[in-house]
Amino acid sequence: MDGTLSRSCMAWLASITLLSGCTSFSPDGGFAPVQQTARERLGQEIRWARTDDEQAAIDQRVAALLAQPLSIDDAVQLALLNNKGLQAAFFELGIEEADAVAAGRLPNPGFSWARLTRGSELEIERGLHLDLARLLALPLLQEVSSRRFAQAQSAAAMQVLALAGQTRQAWVAAVAAEESVRYATQVMQAAEASAELARRMAQVGNFSKLQQAREQSFYADAALGLARVEQARRSTRERLTRLLGLWGSQAAYRLPERLPELPGAPKELPDVERTAIAQRLDVQGARLATEQTARQLGLTQATRFVNVLELGAVRNSSNEAPVQRGWEVSLELPLFDGGSTRLARAESVYRQQLMRAAETAINARSEVREAYGAYRTAWDIARHHRDEIVPLRARIAEENLLRYNGMLIGVFELLADARSQIAGVNAAIDALRDFWIAQADLDMALVGRPLLATPLSNPAAAGDTGGAGH
Repeated sequence: MDGTLSRSCMAWLASITLLSGCTSFSPDGGFAPVQQTARERLGQEIRWARTDDEQAAIDQRVAALLAQPLSIDDAVQLALLNNKGLQAAFFELGIEEADAVAAGRLPNPGFSWARLTRGSELEIERGLHLDLARLLALPLLQEVSSRRFAQAQSAAAMQVLALAGQTRQAWVAAVAAEESVRYATQVMQAAEASAELARRMAQVGNFSKLQQAREQSFYADAALGLARVEQARRSTRERLTRLLGLWGSQAAYRLPERLPELPGAPKELPDVERTAIAQRLDVQGARLATEQTARQLGLTQATRFVNVLELGAVRNSSNEAPVQRGWEVSLELPLFDGGSTRLARAESVYRQQLMRAAETAINARSEVREAYGAYRTAWDIARHHRDEIVPLRARIAEENLLRYNGMLIGVFELLADARSQIAGVNAAIDALRDFWIAQADLDMALVGRPLLATPLSNPAAAGDTGGAGH
């Protein structure tokens, strides 16, 4: 009998060891779906620097991108490769995968050993125990952990798309600020020339104090405007630098001199709401979280009355009695807490998650409508500046130049018209900047908000598995 029990215990341990190796880590840490999202929705590549060699390959790619002026697509690619916050977010996949693998493995068996004496009698007690409750709940725990891992993948993909959208906006703002500085410099130069000419004419008595003060006021306003756009240039460039993850000599990167031209026609999106609901990652994340909570509710119901259930093999030996062999089952009796509190909590969490999912869908529809309306309006305004205001200012300048050549107007009127024309061009730049930012906002609205409706760190989203883990 002793040999039979030993062989049974050994067979039991062997089967446990075999089953515990059924779950293992994936070769890429679950990174492939995130890469696929970046390729399909952005046309860009992303890499996860898990080793020094992978980081060195990223550094080489970054250096190649910085060797030339950064286009908007190059800036997005650079941010996706070099942003350290995004790289840190990728390691959340490793954390969640480790939890998923741990949930899929059998609980470690427990071994107990006791040495008891009673007079001259010596008794040795040995026990081998396994958490049977966790073993019974293992399929449900595996499914819950798999869903959490899928949610982590969705969150990582969402951060990739959010960083791309933020980088596009920052790049547009930085390039527009560079253009604004150039035109503001021209305005100040014209105002400076006008103020200097007014000063000289006032010295010889050909200009009144009022006229000279007016020209000096134009110059002061132009200098103030230049200081403001220079500060805007520094601010927008630094924001872009942070998103690109650059520092030191890398921060001296070059940008194009002008923004891209306005498209010939705006995007027509008649089913923009349906498109957003179908592809927004925050909506998908909220739906996934609701399904996960529903699964956890089922887990809580399954373990409502079985909080601690252990199965064990026992072998007791004594120097004065035959060896005892057998099995034992320990069960926690639900006398004071029958599991109703865990069940009530799980049901409330599920209803809460259901309302959050509905809120996410409603907000998604509203956000995409607002973004598309802003996009269309920005395109109309930019086109009006390009096709109407700027050509009209140019014709006025040509006419005034002809009048100046015919000595019908003076140099001050010509300089004032030049300032007005440059200001019109600067307004057109602002309108073009607003359009490209509105397009980036629309692209972001179509894929979702940067944060999922239910963060992974929210305890309410995780539910309560009760005593299944005990």
